[in-house]
Amino acid sequence: MNIEKQIEFNQIKELWMGLAVTEWAKEKIKETSFCLSENRLRKQLRDTTDGKNLIEKLGTPPLQSVNGIKEIIGMAEKGDCLTPDQLERTERALAAMKRLKDYLGRGKAYGNSLAYYEENLNIIEDLGEEIGRQIRNGMVGDHASGELGQIRGQIIRCEEHMKQRAEQVMRSNKAYMADHYCTFRNGRICVPVKKEYKLKVPGSVMDKSSTGNTLFIEPAGAAKYYEELQQLRIDEENEVYRILYTLTAMVAEMADAMKENIVWMEKLDFIFSKAKISIDLGAVEPSVNTERRIVLKDARHPLMDRERNVPLQFEIGRDVHGVIITGPNTGGKTVAIKTVMLNCMMAQCGLHVTCKEADICMNSAYLCDIGDGQDIAENLSTFSAHIKNVLEVLEEVDENSFVIMDELGSGTDPTEGMGIAVAILEELRKSGAIFLVTTHYPEVKEYADRTEGIRNAKMAFDKETLKPTYQMVIGEAGESCAFYIADRLGMPPEMLKVAVRAAYGEKAADSYRFHGELSPAKAREAGRSSGRILKQREGKKKKDLGRKYRIGDSVMVYPDKKIGIVCEPVNEKGILRVQMPGKKIWINHKRVKLHVAATELYPEGYDFSILFDTVENRKIRHDMERKYTEGIARCDEDKTD
Repeated sequence: MNIEKQIEFNQIKELWMGLAVTEWAKEKIKETSFCLSENRLRKQLRDTTDGKNLIEKLGTPPLQSVNGIKEIIGMAEKGDCLTPDQLERTERALAAMKRLKDYLGRGKAYGNSLAYYEENLNIIEDLGEEIGRQIRNGMVGDHASGELGQIRGQIIRCEEHMKQRAEQVMRSNKAYMADHYCTFRNGRICVPVKKEYKLKVPGSVMDKSSTGNTLFIEPAGAAKYYEELQQLRIDEENEVYRILYTLTAMVAEMADAMKENIVWMEKLDFIFSKAKISIDLGAVEPSVNTERRIVLKDARHPLMDRERNVPLQFEIGRDVHGVIITGPNTGGKTVAIKTVMLNCMMAQCGLHVTCKEADICMNSAYLCDIGDGQDIAENLSTFSAHIKNVLEVLEEVDENSFVIMDELGSGTDPTEGMGIAVAILEELRKSGAIFLVTTHYPEVKEYADRTEGIRNAKMAFDKETLKPTYQMVIGEAGESCAFYIADRLGMPPEMLKVAVRAAYGEKAADSYRFHGELSPAKAREAGRSSGRILKQREGKKKKDLGRKYRIGDSVMVYPDKKIGIVCEPVNEKGILRVQMPGKKIWINHKRVKLHVAATELYPEGYDFSILFDTVENRKIRHDMERKYTEGIARCDEDKTD
């Protein structure tokens, strides 16, 4: 199992490596593991603190990459001639060593013990100055030696004589020239002569144009300068090699001192990289002990946002070596156990920890089982993968180990999972290891209550906001809060009682009190009257419905949102009649909404027949009220509607 990846220490290393300068320091960080020597670990932590203090007082140390310098020194020792580029890289490394020595020297004024590493650095000023004087811009400079300067002066003069001779020939033979300037061909100065005038210009043909119409001729008078120039170039090359070999010999002579300086520079780079990450993370130096005690005050997960991270208070040791953490999902249980182990591992690797204060014990092994862990390649389920990891942990664990396990016993039948969880915890207890375990099993909480050396802990939960507070409380067992959340969100108490009874038994159900639960007296009263009330309410609803809309009420008819006038009130089936423009309609009362009441539109005793009857029907009704008229019958024009 990859412990560093599971607890995210690999991400800490990535941040750490990014702050190192030398390749050696980067590689050492990559390979860093927890220290098992108390004296060595205390020294590493002091160095980190001293480095941090120096940076805070003097700024970033003048460290520089020395990649390839060891190889260059090795070449010099073997007698290979170093190139100007290699010598310049050597000179830059020597300058960096001097700056680092000066930096550490200034740190002595603060009584910083790390500053005394300055005494281990050897100043090789003479070599650096000599290389700087003789090598410039990737080549041996003219002033590297008197002879070299003289030779290069002669070369310049010889080239000038060659050029002057060629230009003289061109001026004297303008009519024969194909162009107005001379050029170099195969290292020789030539004049461009037209093909037909080849014999008019004395000299040797060195080249011709692509068309063949122009010949490039070295003037006879310039040839002697070419021979002289070639000899001067040979002399220059010999002098350059002499200077390079001399500088190479000087590097070889100082090889041991330079290699020692490089070693110390790389070590200091490693130390200062620890200091830099401490500053970046806002970390502090922890105390270390061998008494199996861990105390963290205001601990933070180093990879989480400081502003959002809720500080963790944690303590274990003395008579307690195991903590079983329970609480709601997303309550921070996994982050909490990772925070504890990650800070412990950082401390044991010589790094500062993200706490206000910390006292951390040394551990011989860090073991964990976190995450889903499904292994498709091996066809392992979640539970199988967990058990495989757990068995590996139990095989390695001893009294000096630190173990964390997330969701112990999950991924299988709850009853069997609980039993396995208790069995694993018992093995961890017997081993004497420090262990942190998260679980949801209530039986595991009971196991912790009755077992010596193990304590319950919970991740606190705000029941008012229904949100976790991400704070660990040791000594109290947590709960999933599922029943409480369901209660606050409106699940009926009767259902919740059934859920509690199924989960924890009859006795537990009696002890639960929920937000919506009635008192016994009110519950009996509600039980006696519930059936009759429903029936009465239905009748009352129908009675009220008849009075809901009166003749003459202005109503809005949906979904068309058109205005009409009630001409017949709601019947027992919930249907009323509405006068719409040009017609009367029957419609369900649920599709009608009161717009303006009739009492606001018409005076008391208003004859609504004026609105709803035709003139013919009103005359017939008037005659019928005065006397009986045979053969006369009233009929509505829309009776069939």
